[in-house]
Amino acid sequence: MTKRLVLTFVICLSAISLYRGVTPLKAQAPVSFSKDIQPILEQNCWGCHGPSMQSSRLNLSTLEGALRGGARGAAIVPGQAEDSRLYRMISGLDTPAMPLGGPKLSDEQIGAIKTWIDQGAHWDTGAVGAKTGPAPASSFAALQNAKLPPGARDYWAFKLPVQAPVPTVAREFSNPIDRFLEKVREEKGLKAAPRADRMTLLRRAYMDLIGLPPSPEEIDAFMKDTAPGAWERLIDKLLASPHYGERWGRHWLDAARYADSSGYENDTDQPNMWRYRDYVINAFNDDKPYNTFIKEQIAGDEIPNRTDDSLIATGFLRAGPRVRNHEHANPARRYDYLDDVIGTIGKSMLGLTVQCARCHDHKFDPILQKDYYAMEASIFGYVEVEYPLGPREQADAYMRKMRDISAKVAALKDQIDEIDKPYHDKLALEEIRKKYPPNVVSAVEKPESERTPGEKLIAIQVLESGSSNRTAAAVEKIMSPEDAAKKKALNDQIAALNAEKPPTPPLASIVTDGDWRSAELGYGDRNEGACPKCELEYVGAGKFLELGPGKGNYKVPPSYFLIRGDPDSKAYPTKPGFISVITTGNPPTELPPADGRTSGRRLALAEWLISHDNPLPARVIVNRIWEHHFGKGIVPTLDNFGKMGEQPSNQELLDWLAVEFMNKGWSIKQMQRLIMTSEAYQMASEYNDEASAKIDPEDTYLWRYRIQRLEGEVIRDNILSVAGSIDLKMGGPAIFPHVDDSFIKTLFRGIYRNPQQDGPDQWRRSIYIYQKRTLPNPLLQVFDLPDMSQSFGARYTSTVPTQALQLMNDNFVLNQARLFADRVKKEAGDDIAKQIDLAYRIALTRSPTERELSLAKDMIQSSSLVDFTNVMLNLSEFVYTR
Repeated sequence: MTKRLVLTFVICLSAISLYRGVTPLKAQAPVSFSKDIQPILEQNCWGCHGPSMQSSRLNLSTLEGALRGGARGAAIVPGQAEDSRLYRMISGLDTPAMPLGGPKLSDEQIGAIKTWIDQGAHWDTGAVGAKTGPAPASSFAALQNAKLPPGARDYWAFKLPVQAPVPTVAREFSNPIDRFLEKVREEKGLKAAPRADRMTLLRRAYMDLIGLPPSPEEIDAFMKDTAPGAWERLIDKLLASPHYGERWGRHWLDAARYADSSGYENDTDQPNMWRYRDYVINAFNDDKPYNTFIKEQIAGDEIPNRTDDSLIATGFLRAGPRVRNHEHANPARRYDYLDDVIGTIGKSMLGLTVQCARCHDHKFDPILQKDYYAMEASIFGYVEVEYPLGPREQADAYMRKMRDISAKVAALKDQIDEIDKPYHDKLALEEIRKKYPPNVVSAVEKPESERTPGEKLIAIQVLESGSSNRTAAAVEKIMSPEDAAKKKALNDQIAALNAEKPPTPPLASIVTDGDWRSAELGYGDRNEGACPKCELEYVGAGKFLELGPGKGNYKVPPSYFLIRGDPDSKAYPTKPGFISVITTGNPPTELPPADGRTSGRRLALAEWLISHDNPLPARVIVNRIWEHHFGKGIVPTLDNFGKMGEQPSNQELLDWLAVEFMNKGWSIKQMQRLIMTSEAYQMASEYNDEASAKIDPEDTYLWRYRIQRLEGEVIRDNILSVAGSIDLKMGGPAIFPHVDDSFIKTLFRGIYRNPQQDGPDQWRRSIYIYQKRTLPNPLLQVFDLPDMSQSFGARYTSTVPTQALQLMNDNFVLNQARLFADRVKKEAGDDIAKQIDLAYRIALTRSPTERELSLAKDMIQSSSLVDFTNVMLNLSEFVYTR
């Protein structure tokens, strides 16, 4: 709320004495709005909150305006007068009392309004403003009892997938995928491409599964393996590689909107988020069942037998952009974070744009606004905390020590504030006298006990507005020597206490239940351990360090349906729930753990997500896997299976795969084996059947393999790999590749530890690059690195001149080209033909053609080997898979 709005609210609303006794109308007598209530509002309220003026954005002349409320929230809660701001202010239960400056309402008038609200706040159709909305039995009944439109569940995505019989087709296929695809090809008159050559398939498999090229030795080993099952053995080898998780974990991090910094203007460091990145990599390497993967990320702190890993997994919920500040100081920001979480769950796991129902029912899909707020209630209690890893005894001791030190430091800081206050006030008053008119100055100078309600708010707003003139240096300049000595002594005590802080143990950024209204959330630019104001702080798997009352009896703070998504316009309290159109029966909305430390709401949400009765999560992940192998999903819009998304090109196949995926234990690797052993995956890309191209120019029905551009991370990793300089160390804190100093100068806050130049310490795989939201790596960005502030299913693929310029002129690429040349010369000797053949095998997984060999010889002889290796890194074939 802006200062101007708050000031307007105070000045325009009227004060009355505290309400002591109200005589309500008889409960049995219905109150007519037009006869009994409208005249009261029109005479006493509409001057400031009516058709011509809406002080504090509150309009009491229409039903919509009264329900929406003003800058301080909803004016009425139908059926609950005691919770309605209108009643509480006219009765004097809340301040400032109303009407301000006018006569107090009579007890009969107050009683009439109370009874009217308790009876449901009926708004007669004949009343002024009634045209803005009908009057239900309860004004929020329409929202609370909203039903799905007829036929809502008839849409394909909202029905459970059914595993249809595998089709019978003319050609013989051993893989069910091929039979589903061939059925459609036969119907469309399409002719499938022949199988690609073995070297092409070898590179394709390496790029798809580990994102690194095969070495010459690995090429030779595969080409010599002519026994049956060679292709299947290669797939199993690559799926077992530790680098598989680095490749496929990156896909999920796109969906999870992962970054190492907080985003927004300050973009502060999140020093422990890398543990979530490593969790994702390890989960893919271990082939963690996808349903377990979902459950841990949504409710890893609530599952039975929780572990450090399952707690770290909850970093998914907090991976989005945050202003690292105290959420309880700006509640509106809290709702934006909840929207981010709901939107990410919707897009990444459900393939739905659930966040579109924050302000109204979804415009295209049958997602009710009440469903949105039911999901919000399911996650509403979450808070973001830092969790100490390691032996529990050490973690407990650390948290106890930090709590004690923090409490003592807080008390000393309170004493310093008391010393500073009169000097701050003196500077403030001098400034106010210069800046503000006499009536404002008079309000500020009056003793607080003598101020009118309006003057009190004026004084608060002006005094809290802050100023650059009220700095610590300015205060110390006018402080008396006696007070300065006291302040120094207190600061010395704080310094001594800080010196007693134990070494910080390894920490993980996790989510658990707490009270966000009082908890300090996240680090910001500080690392001060436990927060004395927090209701709860996590210190171990299955154990909390309690910093407040409520042992084992956690209660979720109340959440509300928000009119038009406005945090200041609360309608009615909400209960946890799910998306109605894809929910069957009455699944539990809370599964509280036995220890009562959390609500169990997120665990219930996770169980609903992974239920076989939920038609979407299995479809969505199978479609993502398909897209990453074929370049286009069966549903091309990976994160939108709704009516505004594209329709599936082969729904029978998608549903068959989704059911198969669930029946085979939600194994991603098993699904990849099935896909990669299909003849469809092994088709050639360099194939042009004129008839097929005319019928299906976009290759929608997969009659040939799609050429795909590699992601920026894989291009950089391949450059390092072919140069022989890549460091394959896995996991741990992020690396900071060198960027031009001009980029660093644009940073406002946060960190980027820019080395003087690139070196071996920065030559690790790109998944380990520090993901700074306001400073994406230039090489990755030019090759379409997604916005790290939102969930992405599929990356955009652009073709722009800056990509070629980056590869030709970037110092990193030029340096790696020199190292590539050194490697080629060292391994092939001085024979130019051998150098060229080796360079092609290393970079492109094939030998050169006669023409390529001739052109390369001419280039090396007329220029240099380094120029040739630089050209190799710039070939389209190097940045694409065929």
